[in-house]
Amino acid sequence: FELIMVVFVWAFPSDAELARAHPAPTAAQTVADPNGPTNIEALGLILYTDYVHYFQIAGMVLLVAMIGAIILTFRTREGIKKQDPAAQVGRKREEGYELVDIKPGQGLS
Repeated sequence: FELIMVVFVWAFPSDAELARAHPAPTAAQTVADPNGPTNIEALGLILYTDYVHYFQIAGMVLLVAMIGAIILTFRTREGIKKQDPAAQVGRKREEGYELVDIKPGQGLS
């Protein structure tokens, strides 16, 4: 629903709004402004203003790739041993070991 709202309600800003959001740098602004946005804030401003559609498309591509990887790992394969957690939890002590009576000098064979 949110993606549909982004597509149909999106309004492109006017030239005046763009000029206020992205002022042209002057020679005095070439040095880092300590009162300006940090690197993270500047990256966020660029991603969510200028490149919002590309950012959303990249997110959708990654989502589809993730779902595809999950589907490929959940296929059924024959001849593979699988654990049964219910059988492991419900087993009795007698099923877990075997006592062998070895006579002296006989060994295991």
